[in-house]
Amino acid sequence: MSDQAPKTHFDLIVVGGGPAGYAAALYGSSAGLDIALVEKDKAGGTCLHRGCIPAKELLETAHVFRTVADASKFGVESSAPSLQWATTLERKASVVDGLFKGLSGLLKKRKVTVFDGTGKLGSDRSVTVAGNDGSTVRITADAVILASGSVPRTIPGFDVDGRIVLTSDEVFEMQSVPGRVAVIGGGAIGCEFASMLSDLGSQVTILEALPQILPGVDKDVVSTVLKSFKKRSLDVRTGVKVTGHSPGASGTTIELEGGETLDVDAVIVSVGRRPLSESLGLAGTGVNVDERGFVVVDELCRTAVDGVWAVGDLIATPGLAHVGYAEAILVIKQLLGEQAVPVDYSKVAWCIYCHPEVAFVGMTEEAAREAGFDVVVSKHRWMGNSRALIIGDTDGLVKIIAEKRPDGSAGRVLGVHMSGPWVTEQLGQGYLAVNWDATVDDIAHFIQPHPSLSETFGEAVLGLTGRTLNS
Repeated sequence: MSDQAPKTHFDLIVVGGGPAGYAAALYGSSAGLDIALVEKDKAGGTCLHRGCIPAKELLETAHVFRTVADASKFGVESSAPSLQWATTLERKASVVDGLFKGLSGLLKKRKVTVFDGTGKLGSDRSVTVAGNDGSTVRITADAVILASGSVPRTIPGFDVDGRIVLTSDEVFEMQSVPGRVAVIGGGAIGCEFASMLSDLGSQVTILEALPQILPGVDKDVVSTVLKSFKKRSLDVRTGVKVTGHSPGASGTTIELEGGETLDVDAVIVSVGRRPLSESLGLAGTGVNVDERGFVVVDELCRTAVDGVWAVGDLIATPGLAHVGYAEAILVIKQLLGEQAVPVDYSKVAWCIYCHPEVAFVGMTEEAAREAGFDVVVSKHRWMGNSRALIIGDTDGLVKIIAEKRPDGSAGRVLGVHMSGPWVTEQLGQGYLAVNWDATVDDIAHFIQPHPSLSETFGEAVLGLTGRTLNS
């Protein structure tokens, strides 16, 4: 238990130190609130220590490896690259540790009182902290934010042992890159792991029960990802169900419904995450939990108990760190008596860091038509973009969906969907367009720098006006 301060009453208690929790603590403390943060592990949560940050660091290693392997295409001759996985893990740990120290220092600078332990909600906005050192303390506050986050889901018949069967938690501690690996689940996390391991030399098979990998992503974007995966010999099997596996001395045999089997050295179970609500002691508190374990909240993240909020992966909203940030700010503004605008979850930015990258916001073409919109669509590929050709990365496309006006012209932008080079860094224009209900005409007159990757977005917008420059 931290001995930063002997006090036990605060303006706000935040239970959970992941992105949503520490964002609430930092944003609230910058406004002068006296805040206690309860965290049983390390500030930063899954995102920093076992999720977003280490995953993207390993994906960057894969990017560097891929670039060196293709260097001869640029006239740069070198021997074939070899991977020193131990060095990769050291660099990953260094990045994570540096960010953790920075976050810890910022919490201290903002005078946030950190309690090292597990917090359970009590009555009258109290929290009992079972300290990691064996101590127990009861603290109270004018308000409580629950932000205990989530953990990986598992599936029957695949007990996680950290050696053959892994979840995202264990992947970051692998001592070597497996020669043959199956990724069960073709969502965002599964595709990131599959892409990374394939680029580093693994023979990878994605096993997805649904008809399509990357559920919820526009089908044209998914198609470009599949083409890239196929070109890199990454095997994608959709509509398949795993029934179990039979471990051996150095690997395992996965059994599929229908009798087919697959021999691999490792299995990564990537079937989503579940809320970590059971540790909060919510029974009898008045805070409601649904059948999936999510804490029930309204559009302002308020629970059924006055003065108690819940944010982040603990509630049934998109499990994204930046959504957790937005929800934290939403709650703090309410505590400060400021205007609070609910998060529009239908217009959240999504980024997937496989190769090619995927980024999107707003409606897919299919969803827009199902919602009753008559739409106009513009699609532009990277083969016509000079910067993409220069860097040698032309897989993917930019697709924009706009509402069709009665006169047939393109009006309001409903969705922007991208795959390709650094699209996770390019979504900003599309995000603003969708969230500001901008029209094609509003955007078309803006100038895109040349040569730049962003020109493809500009060209796609121009295409919706009926006139283009380069296509």
